[in-house]
Amino acid sequence: MSDVKAEIKRLSEQLTAYQRSYYVEGRSQVSDTEYDRLFDRLLALEASHPDLRLSDSPTQRVGSDLDTSLAEREHTIPVLSLDKSYTAGELLDWIEKTEKKGQSEVGIVIEEKIDGISIVLYYEGGLLDRALTRGNGFVGNDVTENVKTIASIPLSIPTEASVAVRGEIYLPKDSFELLNATQEIPYANPRNLAAGTIRRNKSREVARIPLDIFVYEGFWEGEEQSHLAILSQLARWGFRLNKNFAYFHTDRRRAEEELAQAGLEGFGLSFLDLASYIEAETGKRSSLGYEIDGLVAKVNDLEARARLGYSGHHPRWAMAYKFESPQAQTVVLDIDVQVGRSGRITPVARLKPVALGGSTISNVTLHNQDYISMLELGVGDTVEISRRGDVIPAVERVLEKGEGSSIWHLPPRCPVCHTVVVKEGAHSFCPNTHCPAQVRGRLEFFAGKGGMDIEGFGPETIASLMELGALADIDDIYRIDYEAVLGGQPGFGERKIALIVEGVASSKGRPFSTVLTALGIPDLGKKGVQILIEAGLDSMEKILAVVDAHDTERLTAIKQIGQRSAETYITALSDPVMRRRIAALASLGLSMEAEAGEVTGDGRFTGQVWCVTGSFEHFNPRSKAMEEVERHGGRTTSTVTGNTTHLLAGSGGGSKRKKAEELGVTIIDEETFISLLNKPDKNLSNEQGELF
Repeated sequence: MSDVKAEIKRLSEQLTAYQRSYYVEGRSQVSDTEYDRLFDRLLALEASHPDLRLSDSPTQRVGSDLDTSLAEREHTIPVLSLDKSYTAGELLDWIEKTEKKGQSEVGIVIEEKIDGISIVLYYEGGLLDRALTRGNGFVGNDVTENVKTIASIPLSIPTEASVAVRGEIYLPKDSFELLNATQEIPYANPRNLAAGTIRRNKSREVARIPLDIFVYEGFWEGEEQSHLAILSQLARWGFRLNKNFAYFHTDRRRAEEELAQAGLEGFGLSFLDLASYIEAETGKRSSLGYEIDGLVAKVNDLEARARLGYSGHHPRWAMAYKFESPQAQTVVLDIDVQVGRSGRITPVARLKPVALGGSTISNVTLHNQDYISMLELGVGDTVEISRRGDVIPAVERVLEKGEGSSIWHLPPRCPVCHTVVVKEGAHSFCPNTHCPAQVRGRLEFFAGKGGMDIEGFGPETIASLMELGALADIDDIYRIDYEAVLGGQPGFGERKIALIVEGVASSKGRPFSTVLTALGIPDLGKKGVQILIEAGLDSMEKILAVVDAHDTERLTAIKQIGQRSAETYITALSDPVMRRRIAALASLGLSMEAEAGEVTGDGRFTGQVWCVTGSFEHFNPRSKAMEEVERHGGRTTSTVTGNTTHLLAGSGGGSKRKKAEELGVTIIDEETFISLLNKPDKNLSNEQGELF
């Protein structure tokens, strides 16, 4: 037993040294094969002798499949936001004022502001005891097991002192691009993917994502008198520092000497160099292997920091310099929830109106509770928002917590029908299919432009008919005597009623593909319907036969339909309410079988991936252009990525066009696109090669 214990200790120390050398110092001491051999040996020994496993064993990096709740714990150090400046002049003014208030000549350390997840690592007796997110600055979420999977974070340090270390967890740009390509809904930036990862309930899932860290602050009782000395000690303990920083003093030579004395890499500069340094940092931002959104200036002398102290919101001895950004800042005034046609509960932030990208933004979708928890978002917080894909506004991060703010949580009951909410995956749902919000959502989708496109049958008409008790399900649309029900009602004159009657009658002639799409089956949009019909499931009878046989193999044999989608279709179409609805629509004369030529795509865009930006004269909404691409065999995407082959660019296109130019994506204007659609040669022969 003593031999096993000694071997476990030797292997743990050896592997820990290899990990530090590779992940912190950037050099490899052994081959991957040799490292894996030693690691596997340690795993086997620990599995056979779990009581001998060391508390800081490097095998903790692999994580586990056990669910862990992200409990809230209090911080023992102040974790506040920073005051901000936006010009070199403002930063110099702050330095001058700080010198006067600090009653001494101060040196200033300027570090890159990593665009990641703020974390505080607490060590007790030399071991990593807990890792907390920033939270509201006083209480954060415990993500210790997840943080232990990050190889550049020491699991133990050679000191018995109680130590708190602040750092920023981030995802390198190249890793983000590779991982994001596999996401069903791509993350907007590396920060959001990192934030979502660090909050997962299973640490083994976190271990698969190559997160990294830069540490930038340490707190303990010691003899250190400066920030440079603290950084130096953190480096000796095995923490990873960002070496791309500068130390400024009134005299450049003095700055260089103090850096050398601390044994740190970096730039020793004078305050006269500040403006050029900021310009240089701004210029090289895009070439870095990680995202930064500014710089952070800190007083070096710890005694001066103590004299300067803290305000209620930020330390007076530090200042953030923010880069210009296409984002906007605003305040979350409230958060409420909406209930969709599927019962999905979606939180929506109500913002203090702010101009962004030519529009005034006052509402932003927050997706689900996980997204809110990832942002650590609450009412009253100051946030940064962007417009993803030039269109959709999104909250990117919390810049400053509001007074008394805590993480907002979804209500336990549906806000409309008060049924207890259930959670499925990342999303919450109202299970009551008769919930008025769901009924209204189904009706609006069925009658709307993405469905049957019934003229005159908008949300206001639907709301009025529901209030009158005439409209409870989709098939009622084709049973109502509109003149009898709406005649004499406010806002419904003879002309409007006639328009509704004509629109309903006209919609009966819509093809089967439109009817099937309008039913609102989860995950089954226009593209999915086209795929089913082209695969021979071209009638409701054939589709329901597959459903009744629970024949998932028939569906998954179709290219682009996976197991999850197949099961979703079968579950939705097995629902007795849905079956009654389909039977009723069939009896009312709606098409239940595709006609010859209904799906007429000729494959001219096969193998191509198209994106769209801007506005168009002949495609309004512009989604109609993407429907043409899909009808002719192409795929469509909402964002320009390395897989995108073509960008259809209308007037007013923004960042998508710029991204397409950077990636060498073929850019097509509306006139050229129309000519491609009208070409009689379905194979486009050599002309296609020239254009594409």
